[in-house]
Amino acid sequence: MPDWFEDESFWNGLYPFMFAERKFDIAEDEARSILDLVNLGEGDVLDLACGPGRHAVALAKEGFRVTGVDLSPFLLQKAISLARTESVDVEWVRDDMRHFVRPEAFNLVINIFTSFGYFDDKRDDMTVLQNIHRNLRAGGALVMDVMGKEWLARGFLPTTSEELADGRLLVQRHEIFDDWTRIKNQWILIEGDKATTFRFHHTVYSGQEIMDRLVAVGFSDAQL
Repeated sequence: MPDWFEDESFWNGLYPFMFAERKFDIAEDEARSILDLVNLGEGDVLDLACGPGRHAVALAKEGFRVTGVDLSPFLLQKAISLARTESVDVEWVRDDMRHFVRPEAFNLVINIFTSFGYFDDKRDDMTVLQNIHRNLRAGGALVMDVMGKEWLARGFLPTTSEELADGRLLVQRHEIFDDWTRIKNQWILIEGDKATTFRFHHTVYSGQEIMDRLVAVGFSDAQL
């Protein structure tokens, strides 16, 4: 059976909740913050698991040559439409982050919005980090943004809900398992008298665990 992240109905059904308009509104500010963080003024950027292209397009508007990689055709089509609307050129690639390798091609790799740890086999996460290290040029940088274990433990809520302006309701149920290394999620989308359930799970890492893995694959300086 395909993994949950390969199910297009997941991204299609939950898109309005995961990628609300306000998240696009702040993408340019986030992109500038990333550039300030790594002190980068020009070059080639890889947005790995780029989703609908929020940050890839924002970085292209800053003058960078950007490649956006994602596995979802639905999300890539959203990204293509966004780039067309903003009149920027971005290279879009449909590929699995475990497989995408373009050695020494990028000055910066970004992996944003907890797009890491999807895989049941944790060794696959190491493969992803190894690929990222290979894809970076000498002196290049990786910026990751993930829901850390520290944050999750501090504010964990088993059940939450969110309502859209059109009346649709999203109920989220969460369960920690596998000795506090994984989180199991059940998202229930309610539209009138119809309820659709989506299930997914991923690994949650602490800051130190992420840093240890980055050093293990060859990064010389990892900061939290």
